[in-house]
Amino acid sequence: MDSLSAESLLAELRTVDAERARRAADPELDARVQSLKTYQQRRFAHTYADLLANPRYEAATRFFLHELYGPGDYRQRDAQFARVIPTLTRLFPEEVIDTVARLARLHALSERLDTRMAEHLMSPELSAHEYAIAWRACGEPDARRLQIELTMAVGESLDRLTRKPLLRQSLKLMRGPAQLAGLGALQGFLESGFDTFKAMRGAGEFLSTVRQREDTLARGLFQSDTSVLGQLP
Repeated sequence: MDSLSAESLLAELRTVDAERARRAADPELDARVQSLKTYQQRRFAHTYADLLANPRYEAATRFFLHELYGPGDYRQRDAQFARVIPTLTRLFPEEVIDTVARLARLHALSERLDTRMAEHLMSPELSAHEYAIAWRACGEPDARRLQIELTMAVGESLDRLTRKPLLRQSLKLMRGPAQLAGLGALQGFLESGFDTFKAMRGAGEFLSTVRQREDTLARGLFQSDTSVLGQLP
């Protein structure tokens, strides 16, 4: 990764920190953001209930649900991103760093969009109708398309990693050095992602399903298509 790309990613992580500081200074906004995140996780579980019930795709769906759509606190992982991007590329293989970079970019974009949406919510109590109104008020269709593309890119990167026979053993060997370097949360994400996608035995159908449904939902929300409200919890 070149220095320009690294600086760009660090700037995105600093943006996330600024978003968090802004929310911390406005408890009502922070409450709406957390409510929104919880609702979006519930929405994802609702949209992909069939995949959660499918033994082949359940683990990957839960991985997306908790790692990409959850309301969890990722400050520790973000701090580790900030450290690994400029200084620790020697510890992880290049393809692993690329996966981390895509995840960092997705996380920064999602945090910004969550704040913008929450600004248009009247209260932390969310319904499908209120979610749709806030989505349209937030706007930014290009950013929403990029959000879906980056989600796909993270999944595709993890899928590619599983095709490298020696990488899982390398990840296992990196566990100790990663812990010593203060990268335990990042190491855990990589190992979990690798094992989850490896067990799926090919992510093509899973990822194409997620892309199609997310594209359809985003387009319907922007077009005020009332039929998409049935896809919301």
